[in-house]
Amino acid sequence: MRKKFFATAVIIATLSNTLSAQDSTKSLTISGSVDAYYRSNFSNSKPTQGNLSSNNFTSFTNSQNSFELGMASLRADASAMSGKVTGVVDLGFGRRAEEFSYNDGSAGFLSLANVKQLYVTYAPSSKVKFTMGKFGTHVGYELLDAPLNRNYSMSYMFTNGPFFHTGLKMDVTAGPVGFMLGLANYTDQSTATISTKSLLAQISGASSNGNFKAFLNYVGSYGSKSKSIPGGLESLSQFDLVVTAVVNSKFNIGVNGTIQDRNNGVSATSGSWKGAALYLNVDPTATVGLTLRSEYISDSKMIYFSTKNIFANTLSLNLKAGPLTIIPELRFESAQSGFYLKSNGSSSKSTATGLLAAIYKF
Repeated sequence: MRKKFFATAVIIATLSNTLSAQDSTKSLTISGSVDAYYRSNFSNSKPTQGNLSSNNFTSFTNSQNSFELGMASLRADASAMSGKVTGVVDLGFGRRAEEFSYNDGSAGFLSLANVKQLYVTYAPSSKVKFTMGKFGTHVGYELLDAPLNRNYSMSYMFTNGPFFHTGLKMDVTAGPVGFMLGLANYTDQSTATISTKSLLAQISGASSNGNFKAFLNYVGSYGSKSKSIPGGLESLSQFDLVVTAVVNSKFNIGVNGTIQDRNNGVSATSGSWKGAALYLNVDPTATVGLTLRSEYISDSKMIYFSTKNIFANTLSLNLKAGPLTIIPELRFESAQSGFYLKSNGSSSKSTATGLLAAIYKF
C-alpha cells in the first residue's frame, strides 16, 4: 500500500512535467498532512454493544486509553488553461479515511475508501464553475482533515450529517454573493448502490471586507414506499446554516445550525432532529490559540438519537510550532437520559474525556 501511495505521487509529477511544455500555464501543487492522538474517557467504561468506543459517539476518535493513528493525507492540485481546468486527487490512509468512506469499504470497494476527494472542474468564466467527481460536503462548519479544524474531536452534527457527495455541481458567484446547485449519488456513496439521488444546494453571502460570511446549505433525497433509501426511509433532507464573523485579528466566531428531517412513512417514528453549535476562537499570539465549541442536539421524539438532548462542550488548546500543531483537549458531555456508561456498566447522564493530538501539515 505504501509503494502505491508514493508511486501515485511520482506518476502525477511525471505527467505534469511531460505536459507542461504544451501549456505554459499548467501548475501542480502537492500538499498533505499526518496526525495522531491519544484519548482517554475518564469514566473508563468497558466497551459494550451499543457503546463500542467508551462513551464516544462522534467520528474519528473511537478509542479508549490508546495511542492512535489518525490519517496520512496526500493531495495533488493540478490546473491548466490559466486555471480554467483543474483536477484534484486527495488520498487518505488510516482509520479516519476509512470511516469517512465507510460505504466504500463495506461494499467491497477497498481502493475507493482511500479516495477522500477526486474531481475535475471547468470554469468557462470567472463567475461559473462546474465540478464533477467526489467532493467533501458543503454542509456544516467542520471538515474531514484535522489541520482544517481547531477542535480535534468532531461534533455530533458533523458525524450525523453528510460526509461527501459524488456527482455534478455548478457554482455561480457574483461579487460577495454565490449559489451552488448539484445532483449526486445518495449521500456518502462513491458508487451508487441505489437509484435515488441527492439534490445539493447552497446560497452564500459575505460583507464587503469578508469579515462576515453566511452559508445556507441543503441536501435532500427522496425515494418511495417501494424504493426506500437506506434506513428504510422514504425521504431524508437537511437544511444547514453556517455563519462566521471576524471580530478582530485575535478573535473570531463560528455558528452552525442544522435540522435533519427523516420520513419513513410512519408518522410516529418520522420527524426531525436539530443541532446548534457555537465556536469561540481566540488567538492571543501567533503560536497559541484556544477554541471552545458548545453544541446542543435536540431529538424530542428520539427518532434518531437514544436520548432527547445532548449538550457537549469541547475546549481545545492549539500550540503551533511552524507546520506542527499540538492540541490538548477536554470534552464534557451531558444528556437528558443515561446516554453514557460508568466503569461498572451502569448508565450515566454525563461523561468527560481528555485527548492529546499532534498534527503536521506540509
